Amino acid sequence: MATPTEENYLKALLSLTDEDGKAGISELGKALGVSTPSVNSMVRKLSDRGLVEYRRYQPLRLTPAGRKAAALVVRKHRLTEMFLVEVMGFGWEEVHHIAEQIEHVDSPDFFTRMDKLMGHPTVDPHGSPIPTAEGEIQSPDHRRLDECLVGETVTITGLEHSSSDFLHFLNDRDLSLRTELTIHRREEFDGSLTVSYPGHDREVLSKVVASKLLVG
Repeated sequence: MATPTEENYLKALLSLTDEDGKAGISELGKALGVSTPSVNSMVRKLSDRGLVEYRRYQPLRLTPAGRKAAALVVRKHRLTEMFLVEVMGFGWEEVHHIAEQIEHVDSPDFFTRMDKLMGHPTVDPHGSPIPTAEGEIQSPDHRRLDECLVGETVTITGLEHSSSDFLHFLNDRDLSLRTELTIHRREEFDGSLTVSYPGHDREVLSKVVASKLLVG
């Protein structure tokens, strides 16, 4: 059984890995807010347990066992977020810190029942995929809103980032998952988009915002 700290390292590694499945020591330390010596000490422990491939001065890589362990932590986190929103009525901007605590509960049956109660959701409240009970993660077919063409009508299906500030920004503009947007104009100067959606005839979204909205 992994400790909460070990689970946090594994989860962070999973989120940081590039297309080759690698991540750097310094990246990991920055993501977790810990010193390089502390990271080195922990990844050596994870390496001894067969969860991380670790060689001095080389990028880190999760082993298959480590990747599955990390994915199962993510599963618990995202199931919890979905439960808090769909069953308990929390806002999508309120659930991250609660889920950070509950994801370390070591009770597979607890999360199995949570999953069943909700009808086995495949995404969390922010549109991110929920890993399966076997630790498999499906990559959703998203585009970024800033990549879409003028005249297209698209639906928000996920978020590139789900920070509290960004979620409050979206709340203030009545934007959420499943909101249907029509793109009317793109400014050549700054890439901002003029869009319309229910209750909003014309709303200007900056390129920064549009790049964080995933659509289908």
